[in-house]
Amino acid sequence: MDFRWPPPPDGRPDRYRPPVNRGPHTGRPTLPTPPTELVATPHGVELECLTTGSGHPVTVFAHGLAGGIAETRPLGSGVRGRRVFFQFRGHGRSAAPPGHWTYLDLARDLRAIADLHGATRALGVSLGAGALCRLLADNPNRFEKAVFFLPAVLDQPRQRTAAARLTELLAAVEAGDAAGVAEVISLEAPAQVRNTPAGWAYLRQRLEQLMRDGLAQALAELPDQVALPDRRALGEVTASALVLACRGDDLHPVEVAEELAAALPRATLHVYDRPGVLWTERADLRERIAAFLNGQGLDD
Repeated sequence: MDFRWPPPPDGRPDRYRPPVNRGPHTGRPTLPTPPTELVATPHGVELECLTTGSGHPVTVFAHGLAGGIAETRPLGSGVRGRRVFFQFRGHGRSAAPPGHWTYLDLARDLRAIADLHGATRALGVSLGAGALCRLLADNPNRFEKAVFFLPAVLDQPRQRTAAARLTELLAAVEAGDAAGVAEVISLEAPAQVRNTPAGWAYLRQRLEQLMRDGLAQALAELPDQVALPDRRALGEVTASALVLACRGDDLHPVEVAEELAAALPRATLHVYDRPGVLWTERADLRERIAAFLNGQGLDD
């Protein structure tokens, strides 16, 4: 096996203790998260939010399913202006309102944070990319620029792989099973880094956050849903867009990125040759996003 639990040098899976907060590690795809705040939104859902940088323009960052602020922060490291990161409902310290959730609800979360901060640009990762699609389909003039990183769904249901993995993760979090949580989230890193110091640093940070804040059970319904009824609605979007994907990622098929880029009138598509780009192509990914949002050209 290329993964083992408990992590060295100590600890047992039935005796989880949050790790000591340490500085960033080389190669780590997340950043230590500074204190956040809970923001009241017009639709009545309090959302956890973090603002960095200053001035204009303002960019809002939307994370993936079971992810959070820590996973999106590296994507904004070279972006100018004010950067606003938030947690969707059911994630982190954000509220988990009762009822059935859809991508329309996620789009409302994203729209609320963008409006409250005057954001003119947006970046969405996986689930966040789907929420951004829904927002733009309903409000095609809302943003000037949009980045879609690893889009997972448009108007066709996802493969069952995503639902199965989320179900396993939710059950482990609900049971307080740190070993089970670790087994699932270890799959987020490429196999070659899972037993490296950088891999363990990433795993410990993700594990600490999930065991501390949990995940709402209502999230289990999202992998079976589509982001929008008909992709043709994206044909009215006025924003220039950058769509980023990678080959070999079962949860984020390249075909979805290709369909999204084709549906958007002003989109550029870039596909990496292998999965795990936050680990294997970190510098290029950050430079590509920054160049696009900062208004510079970047050859494909």
